[in-house]
Amino acid sequence: MTEKQPRHLRIGLLSYRSNPFCGGQGVYVQNLSRALTQLGHHVEIISGPPVLHVNNRIPLIRLPSLDLYNPEDPFRTPSFKELMDPLNFLEWAGVVTMGFPEPFVFGIRAFQHLRKRFHQYDVIHDNQSLSYGVWLMQRHIPVVATIHHPITVDRSIDVRAAENFWKKLKMMRWYSFIGMQKRVSRSLHHIITVSQSAMRDIQKEFHMNADCFHVAPNGIDTDRFFPMPQIHREPGRIIVTNSADTPLKGLSYLLPAVKDISRKQDVRLIVIGSPKKNGVVETLIRDLDMANRVTFTDRIDHSAFVQEYARASVAVVPSLYEGFGLPAGEAMACATPVVSTTGGALPEVVGNAGVLVPPGDSGALSQAISNLLNNPAQAAELGQAGYRRVHRLFTWKAAAQKTVDVYRSAIDAYR
Repeated sequence: MTEKQPRHLRIGLLSYRSNPFCGGQGVYVQNLSRALTQLGHHVEIISGPPVLHVNNRIPLIRLPSLDLYNPEDPFRTPSFKELMDPLNFLEWAGVVTMGFPEPFVFGIRAFQHLRKRFHQYDVIHDNQSLSYGVWLMQRHIPVVATIHHPITVDRSIDVRAAENFWKKLKMMRWYSFIGMQKRVSRSLHHIITVSQSAMRDIQKEFHMNADCFHVAPNGIDTDRFFPMPQIHREPGRIIVTNSADTPLKGLSYLLPAVKDISRKQDVRLIVIGSPKKNGVVETLIRDLDMANRVTFTDRIDHSAFVQEYARASVAVVPSLYEGFGLPAGEAMACATPVVSTTGGALPEVVGNAGVLVPPGDSGALSQAISNLLNNPAQAAELGQAGYRRVHRLFTWKAAAQKTVDVYRSAIDAYR
């Protein structure tokens, strides 16, 4: 018989790079830590850059780093004194040789920080750094890891999209950390992922057994994403929130679809964020002569973001692949009708509360968006169905409760 477990757990949550304003990993850490705390557990976040904005009840330990991807000072040249630190040197050398060393160096720094503090925690939860440092931690404490989706999918799409052989080699070099992540993943016995689709794909891509996986879908923060019925939806207004210049996110397929619709009716595409200067998206907009149809919001605060959802007639998620699909869930929480691809886990999120089309198909996107723009009653019905689906299936409380079950299984197995 196992020793009776404490009702409330002490959890160390590792987050190597998690922007709290965009990107699934930052949203995950921010919301999961809050939900775990609300269940009565003690959470400490051990983080790399940038600074996470979390509940002030949650201790945040930011580990030192060179932060060479800081948009305020990208790819800066470190001082000689900084480079005297071996991990700083490895971080800098990885970046200047076109790699992405942050998961590796963060894991080692996290292990160094924790090695005399493991007694302060019941379990360590790694948010997809999958570093050799995490592998070392297993000797000292139960470890759980979250893998949101197999990063090999991103690599394949980015390499295919690269314009020439040299850029393809650069892309392969940037993704060289995947080898480490595969090896570390195969050493772990308790892995959380956020959808059945992601679980199947990680098993296949990382050559792993199914018995180590637990599915705990993400939640949607319905305190931050909600309908605003006092704001009228504008006819022909389409919103997309996916990262503009990332091939995986599919904006290059949505733009021709909007161009096609504009030949028949007045439409405007609102892109939350900003494109890379002279990047693929800006070039495509010029080639399609769509500058008067597309508006980029740049960075906006959350209140303005929710108002954009309220004004939109349709929200589109054109991703080629998603491990979960937070943009779809957030739009649904705002009762905004959704057109989504079937890439990855998106059908699990959208279900029958939106319109699903094949990924990478501009014609199918055009037809689905046109149908909703021209059938406002159907669009409103889908918006309400999406709202109900989110509140029924995707709450952070449910995600946290399932995550705690995995923690307890890991603790039991470790004893």
